[in-house]
Amino acid sequence: MKVEMTNLPSQFTGIALKNPEKPSVFWGETTYSFGQAHGLAKRLAKRLREEHGLQPGDRVGLWLKNCPEFIFALFGIMLAEGVVVSINSFLTPDEVGFILGDCEAKVLISEASMAEGTAKLRERLPQLDVIEVESLGQAEPEVPNDYFALGQAPDDLALIIYTSGTTGKPKGAMLSHQNLMCNVAAVMEAVDIRPDDRMAVLLPMFHSFTMTVGLLLPMTQGVSIIAIKSLHPPKNIIAEIMQHGATVMPAIPQLYRALVNVDLPADLPLRVCLSGAAPLPVEVLNAFRERVGIPLLEGYGLSETSPVACTNPLHGTQKAGSVGVPIRGVEFQIRNDAGDVLPVGEPGEICIKGHNIMMGYWNNPEATEASIKDGWLLTGDIGRLDEDGYIYITDRKKDMLLVNGINVYPREVEEVIYQFDGIKEAAVVGVSDPRKGEMVVACVAPVEGRELDETALLALLKTKLAAYKLPRKVMKMEALPRNATGKILKTNLREIAAERLPH
Repeated sequence: MKVEMTNLPSQFTGIALKNPEKPSVFWGETTYSFGQAHGLAKRLAKRLREEHGLQPGDRVGLWLKNCPEFIFALFGIMLAEGVVVSINSFLTPDEVGFILGDCEAKVLISEASMAEGTAKLRERLPQLDVIEVESLGQAEPEVPNDYFALGQAPDDLALIIYTSGTTGKPKGAMLSHQNLMCNVAAVMEAVDIRPDDRMAVLLPMFHSFTMTVGLLLPMTQGVSIIAIKSLHPPKNIIAEIMQHGATVMPAIPQLYRALVNVDLPADLPLRVCLSGAAPLPVEVLNAFRERVGIPLLEGYGLSETSPVACTNPLHGTQKAGSVGVPIRGVEFQIRNDAGDVLPVGEPGEICIKGHNIMMGYWNNPEATEASIKDGWLLTGDIGRLDEDGYIYITDRKKDMLLVNGINVYPREVEEVIYQFDGIKEAAVVGVSDPRKGEMVVACVAPVEGRELDETALLALLKTKLAAYKLPRKVMKMEALPRNATGKILKTNLREIAAERLPH
């Protein structure tokens, strides 16, 4: 069977037919070959079509914790010519319900441990079909390869990743097969990833960084995945890296901070580590290089850029404090508020153009129009370029927090706080936290004459928000600081919170 490599499932099929016995996923003591992974994906694809009536372009939600079945389901949806909607596994049923309703998902793939959440979703969306991955057994008969047309064009929609918006409601970034295939190829080149590499996957699989670099790249290029079962304590990660011979590891700064303080074996098989999803402190980078002696490459991107936009090159100059140079086929500009391109060294908004720019936001033309101008994505992040073309991030999206590498948008948390009786004003800021990156702090002023019941407020928030979005501290104030036009001064609040709160 000749397979045209025009889309992600055809690339995966080609690899599986060429290397059926090669390990595709290590999961503890269990190993799945590429042939087995392909077989399980095909069975799910056939089931989606025949039992659930999935048509090309229909959306299928993927709401799972990390497990091999996440990977098989990912490609099963694509083999059935469906569109994958990758959903944060930490979200509450309310939050997941919004996403599934917004994208009009036909099917949700989940797992037995999340049955309570899926039951609530069925109440809210009675037309939604739910498949639990535990039912993806190998007992069903083999599905012939010619059952699948693999007919998606490169510019067809492959994946929707919802990003929490500053306006409170998440927006679905639409990524095509071409977006993702080009991103995979450019990362392979920049980091010099080879077929005999083994990829350690420990970040959440729903995350755009893991999705492209940790899952799509290995499964379409014949690289084995080592899916780490347990992250705590860090020595568990090292044990699995040693056991299965991981050579490449994408992770977040907090993990590298932890590894610097662990006794590492001299024969660690890792040859390169990648850092993304949050700023990498220079002191962590330097300590890692000194104590571990493995290249640690910081990069940058967004869900809207598939997600990798730039990285420090493996073979070339690596600059501490910089997120590197654009990957092949991608351009950067730094602009001021008027849209003028700024000279080297001057900070302004980072704008990105290339094969990695999303198709737009699902069902949200206004947001798409505001974000993409003449093919350039306006990131909202502030940075500068140096004389060698290296990018430095000097500030992030105005209010966004990063908790364990996952975006938290204050507006979303603030809106729930305002649902609590007796709140006059509220603002959410982040305070540096060595363990989580940032700690969410709620600054709250109650209505005059009212006492704030902090326990009841947090109880309300727990019912409405994912655990990682919850404020770890509530700072009571008589009034929030404002400027002359009445805007809350979050910079002042961050300073006050940093002084007042114990670390």
